[in-house]
Amino acid sequence: MTHPAIEMNKISKAFGLFFLLGVLGQVVSSTPALPNVVIIYVDDMGYGDLGVQNPDSLIPTPHLDQLAREGMRFTDGHSSSSICSPSRYALLTGRYHWRHSENLTSEMGPSAFSKEQLTLPEMFKELGYATAAIGKWHLGFNWLANVKPGVTLKNRKDPDVNAFDWTLKAPDGPTNHGFDYYFGDGTPNFAPYAWVENGYISGAVPTINSTREGLYECRPGPSVKGWDHEKVMPTLTKKTVEWIAKREGNKQPFFIYFAATSPHTPILPVEPFVGSTKVGGYGDYMAQTDWSAGQVLGALKKYGFEENTIVIFTSDNGAAGSMEKRYLDTGHNSSGPLRGKKLDIWEGGHRVPFVIRWPKVTTPGSVSDALISQIDLMATFAAALNYQIPKSQAEDSINMMPVLRDQADSPRDSSVHNNKLWGIRKGDWVLLENPKDTSRADYMKANQFPKVQKGSEVLYNLSEDLGQRVDLLKKYPEKAEQLPEMLCQARSERN
Repeated sequence: MTHPAIEMNKISKAFGLFFLLGVLGQVVSSTPALPNVVIIYVDDMGYGDLGVQNPDSLIPTPHLDQLAREGMRFTDGHSSSSICSPSRYALLTGRYHWRHSENLTSEMGPSAFSKEQLTLPEMFKELGYATAAIGKWHLGFNWLANVKPGVTLKNRKDPDVNAFDWTLKAPDGPTNHGFDYYFGDGTPNFAPYAWVENGYISGAVPTINSTREGLYECRPGPSVKGWDHEKVMPTLTKKTVEWIAKREGNKQPFFIYFAATSPHTPILPVEPFVGSTKVGGYGDYMAQTDWSAGQVLGALKKYGFEENTIVIFTSDNGAAGSMEKRYLDTGHNSSGPLRGKKLDIWEGGHRVPFVIRWPKVTTPGSVSDALISQIDLMATFAAALNYQIPKSQAEDSINMMPVLRDQADSPRDSSVHNNKLWGIRKGDWVLLENPKDTSRADYMKANQFPKVQKGSEVLYNLSEDLGQRVDLLKKYPEKAEQLPEMLCQARSERN
């Protein structure tokens, strides 16, 4: 089904396009091919896990370091949230997740997307792209709609495997929102534990009620018997490479969203990565994640796509809470110089690794301190590809092309962050509303992070205090008044 916003765009452009083809004739066929687009979106990778970004890193990331040397690395790039699914929603729609809902972490339930919401893959499809998503979805398939007639679920959070008709297509999911192809396991630590391809269970169907809670930090629920978590990342990597290989010789441009499930739990590195780092299982799994990215980058080169493919590498949020013990045990700090981690409103929760390699646009080896967000990708591609985003769609997305071309500082001078708690950024200033200190006391002490008073607002100047250690709220009363007003205005725009 064609998206309503796309249909309107098609109608409005039809006559103009017909005239253009008649005037230009054969010239049209000689225009440069549209660039391919690859987004490598990893899960729970911290700002300090990217080797080229952290001189004290103990985890080798050679493939990602090389990508940074070939493109532009951002030191102030952000996800919309400090948790998984809200960031994914924002990236794929160009709008803050909190405009829709503060909590989007549904997997068995309905999709996070409305039918009226234009998505990034739908935009690419209108432009003639082949589109694919491989890996983690975590934005809803609505499996709950496939409960057998006459059956009532006693526990929606841990539903009985026998309550579902697993031969039916999932009512919602990636292929309902712009992707021509999807393959993955939905979400690695959420049921159902099974492979899904284009909305259908692929291969073995769930037959057991898994009690995986506490094992690999996975939720209980329907599962394929003998489901092997270790095979997830190798399989997703292989599928991504195969999909790219099938594009060889095809002149149709493509967009692929490779949503890796690592280094998120369950942390299960495979050989030869086991024991390959000095940072335990996480370090080994991060090294495997770098290898997976390298496989995708290698496939682009092998099949002749490297020179005409935009590659974006980033993470959905900061490092998970286990990073504190890891730092105290090994000395590797996944948050690098930042305060906080996944789930936090502090910088470490949402300032993430962010690299863009755009042939003939980004300067190889360049480093930008511009404030950017993953929600800005949609407006940036629209501007580069001469696509007019319909009104009321991607309303928070800002065109980054001037930054990518080294022609200007960031056009974004503010951003709003939310994960139950709220924060707002204006220039170098950031105000956090009632932030919580959730970190271990020994980790806080080792990094000289002072505790904040419960229920209080705090104000920081990130250009002088990236680690958010010195609260300036009382020293700068004008900022203390301006930023809460901006945050109040943003909250009023929720819909």
